[in-house]
Amino acid sequence: MSIQQTQAELIAEFDGMNDWRDRYRRIIEIGRALEPFPEEHRLDENIVKGCQNTVYLHGELSDDGTVHFWAESEAAIVRGLVAMLVRAYSGHSPDAIISTSPDFITKLGLTENLTMNRANGLASMVKKMKFYALGYKAIASR
Repeated sequence: MSIQQTQAELIAEFDGMNDWRDRYRRIIEIGRALEPFPEEHRLDENIVKGCQNTVYLHGELSDDGTVHFWAESEAAIVRGLVAMLVRAYSGHSPDAIISTSPDFITKLGLTENLTMNRANGLASMVKKMKFYALGYKAIASR
């Protein structure tokens, strides 16, 4: 499934939810399904800068040339937000990650309905994922 298809799937999960309390509950549910974060990657270098709550994000290049992401946050909403990003971008090539904007963020109205700190943190998470992808693209092109 492409990143765009996964984003469309995420958007569809929120269809019919006009109440933001329901949307927040769904975001929290998505966060509960996040893979456990590997303890060996709970390092300062994996903390996303610019987030109000501590968010760990780690990416690795798989043998098949795709990037796999793990993430963690103790804050339920933030955990859900990063889980949505992991779901969208994990398992894709560095080129696909770099070239595909997280359109679901805007389409779901997250930017307008999150606090400014959370919206900035979400942007920082996207930036870190794309930074991982850029790094792995550079390594692969050597």
